[in-house]
Amino acid sequence: MHNGFDGEASSRGMVYADLHVHTTASDGAMALSTVPTAARAAGVQVVAITDHDRPHPDLAAPVTERQGVTFIRGIELRVDSPQGAVDLLGYGVSETRSLEGLVERTQENRIERGGEIIRRVEAELAIDLGLEPAAGLGRPHIARAIADHPKSGYNYERAFAELIGANCPCYVPREIPDFERSIAILRESCALVGLAHPFRYPDPERAFLLTEELDCVERWYPYGRPVDTGLLDELIETNELLPMGGSDAHDDRLGRAGLSESAYRAVENRLP
Repeated sequence: MHNGFDGEASSRGMVYADLHVHTTASDGAMALSTVPTAARAAGVQVVAITDHDRPHPDLAAPVTERQGVTFIRGIELRVDSPQGAVDLLGYGVSETRSLEGLVERTQENRIERGGEIIRRVEAELAIDLGLEPAAGLGRPHIARAIADHPKSGYNYERAFAELIGANCPCYVPREIPDFERSIAILRESCALVGLAHPFRYPDPERAFLLTEELDCVERWYPYGRPVDTGLLDELIETNELLPMGGSDAHDDRLGRAGLSESAYRAVENRLP
């Protein structure tokens, strides 16, 4: 049994590259401008900005440097695969018309869905959240607004568990793009395409099958529980995948999981 916390020990200087980070462009708490400070505090040299369903609009190139920190423009895209809904990570994103169209359609659905969830919450709780649907809106934004409202009676966790989580009274399902079409679009626009956090899916071994069409897989991730990575390590070797990793930070705590410098060098060689 391998420990699911492998790669987290930023305090020991192990995490050189955190390749899974969210900002306010989706449902993260950090503005892009504050990421270098958070990276330096964690001893992280490289950060992949992988906002949900969109590349960060203020990153001008697939790989850039800001305040001494290397930024990789990425994307985390939820797709409907033969093995169920999974999240794909694209790294080193370049603009293409196909990706632009996919992002636009996905964001339109996020706005429509978010507006309907907000409407249902406000009707359920008889409050005004003061939240307007916009590009990048996700349920975490709505949960924070619920928790911040003095009359809601819910904290962040309860808002998800009892109001806006799956099968809850205010939940609205998302429309997500098809796996094969998404792969084709990501391959055209990204230097690397991989599977995110495989042990978060109901059947990880089924999710592993998708890696036959991918370049990499998230090997280091803060699951918060032990996970058996033996089969995944065999798969990485058999399918010649790059092992990736990151903290999936939605706050400003980077380096909880990620790549050592030597592991990152293999990734660096594949970036633009």
